[in-house]
Amino acid sequence: MPQRFVSFDGVEISYQEWGRPGSVPPVILHHGFAVDAQTNWVLPGVVDAIASTGRHVIAPDARGHGASEKPTDPARYGEDTMARDLTVLIDRLGVAEADLVGYSMGGVVAAITAATDGRIRRLVIGGVAASLVERGGVDSRVLPQGEVIAVLLADSPTAIAASPAMAFRALADAVGADRRALAAQITAAHRTPIPLHEITADTLVLCGRDDPFAARPEILAAAIPRARLRRIPGDHLGAVRDPAFAAALVDFLTTLTVHTEHPLPAE
Repeated sequence: MPQRFVSFDGVEISYQEWGRPGSVPPVILHHGFAVDAQTNWVLPGVVDAIASTGRHVIAPDARGHGASEKPTDPARYGEDTMARDLTVLIDRLGVAEADLVGYSMGGVVAAITAATDGRIRRLVIGGVAASLVERGGVDSRVLPQGEVIAVLLADSPTAIAASPAMAFRALADAVGADRRALAAQITAAHRTPIPLHEITADTLVLCGRDDPFAARPEILAAAIPRARLRRIPGDHLGAVRDPAFAAALVDFLTTLTVHTEHPLPAE
């Protein structure tokens, strides 16, 4: 049964829980752009894989997404704003520590949260890589911000059928998303430096080998003091659905040693 809380600025955020609190910190999952917790985490089996290990799992729907409130003013958006929502959620849970997993837009949110909130014990950043270091967010060089906004707000899908951003329009329509709210988020997308060097959490950078939004992931792993890198099969939309994604999460969240393709030592 979804639950709701009122965030710092009055926006209502919906979240779901699986399992019960225990002696190990909960795992919080933050989804990517245009989808929601159900699409990003439940349907691919990620929630079941983590919950089966006995962990308490919490997955919010970001503002503007899923069952959460959907303002259309860009001033109510941005990954830094969503990071504040996560802080309020952790306060609500009343825990001293939490493990945090974010994908794509959620990866940016997770990085900002971990850089500013010392309660994040373990961190997984998926679906974003060097652009997080170089541009402070999802790589807009792959799909320009204006192109995505135009596709989201177009009245007729056939008019923008040839757009490289059409996959995001199709995804938004498939999940019944509010496209005006999504356009507001794109307008406010984070584009300033993140103090990645201040992240104290053990970190896993997890990306699909064919994901253009996660190019050069070794640069992101090198920018975070206690980070490891792992590549799995898949592109941006497919990697999270590959069984290797959930397997890598469980391995990282439940063991002391991360078995990585290219481990990077702490700085």
